[in-house]
Amino acid sequence: MRTIAIIGGGASGMMAAVTAASQGGRVILLEHKDRIGKKILSTGNGRCNFTNTHQEPLCYHSENPLFPWGIISQFDARDAISFFLQLGVYSKNRNGYIYPNSDQASSVLDALRMELTRLHVDIRTKVEVRQILPGKKGFTLCTDHEDVRADRVILCTGSKAAPATGSDGSGYDLAKRLGHRMIPVLPALVQLRCGEKFFKAIAGVRVNGAVSIWSGGECIARDTGEIQLTDYGISGIPVFQVSRYASQLLYEKKEVIAVLDFMPDFTEEQTEAFLSARAKTRPEKPLEMFLIGLFHKKLSELLIKEVGLPRSRAAGDLTAEEIKKLVRLIKNFRLHVTSTNSYEQAQVCRGGIDTAEVDENTLESRFVPGLYFAGEILDVDGMCGGYNLQWAWASGYTAGKNSCC
Repeated sequence: MRTIAIIGGGASGMMAAVTAASQGGRVILLEHKDRIGKKILSTGNGRCNFTNTHQEPLCYHSENPLFPWGIISQFDARDAISFFLQLGVYSKNRNGYIYPNSDQASSVLDALRMELTRLHVDIRTKVEVRQILPGKKGFTLCTDHEDVRADRVILCTGSKAAPATGSDGSGYDLAKRLGHRMIPVLPALVQLRCGEKFFKAIAGVRVNGAVSIWSGGECIARDTGEIQLTDYGISGIPVFQVSRYASQLLYEKKEVIAVLDFMPDFTEEQTEAFLSARAKTRPEKPLEMFLIGLFHKKLSELLIKEVGLPRSRAAGDLTAEEIKKLVRLIKNFRLHVTSTNSYEQAQVCRGGIDTAEVDENTLESRFVPGLYFAGEILDVDGMCGGYNLQWAWASGYTAGKNSCC
């Protein structure tokens, strides 16, 4: 019977442990926090969106773009739903977003912990692994307690996102000491901070729109949905989806512009016609009230102010050029992105262990036989919507299965 040591008790580590133990491995799960699975509890706003039925390669990002899909294909969304059903977690489908029927992230964690107990996985918490030493007959893990011997090792320590849950980047150093190269690790699925001074006036506003990231005159990424305007910049799911690109550009010290479109379902011509008709319908309406009912009052006031028109002026007095100017602002509201929020606020990171140094079928290190990787420690990050947990399940399953071969 092989002994499999798994470093990191997050989603991928627990899946790797369940998979390896199911195949007869003696599994030791080492976690440096006081309990396993802390990060799962915060996913999906505490409801745990644990996968998504819409799956395609573009849902996952890596410097090696074909790498993630090969692993996802080995354990896809249907496998994840079936796996958790066997553990007692009945799921519900919200437009492809899969949640436990209980709407409690704790249900997913409790089910995994019960399965680990059933499979007699040796869970050791508050154990810090200082070094991984490969030998002729397996590995020695030097910890802050006692050394641990193992035939195989799976490194599942996560990224640097949400360090309070245990993902503090410590696994990167373990991998680098064994010769692995890192793709620069940066916050992703995170809020963007902007340099404009007016944000305190619109803090708390939510608006359906589109956000695009521009640099050097080129549109790098775009997404639509509910955008949240904060006292420092922009947030919301569409902002999270494009944030990895802003993060990379900032790292490269390039100018980053976020462009908001507050009427993404309209062309500029349609928006112009709509506002022209609106002005004619109630020509006596002052401009400070002209956009009320279309946008939040705070945003309406800011748009009129930014376009440089007097608030007291009657809508019927707007010239064709002034309407065009207002339309351009509504459809192309430019913001200067100065930074992302920190790792503490990021849901995941972009970057990690270079996947070119990892077997694309087994997740075994190309440098150290018997060493495997799973989860966010690798240079793979998914879109918002259950994709990063699907990556955790798929990579944990793949590493756990192959570590027993």
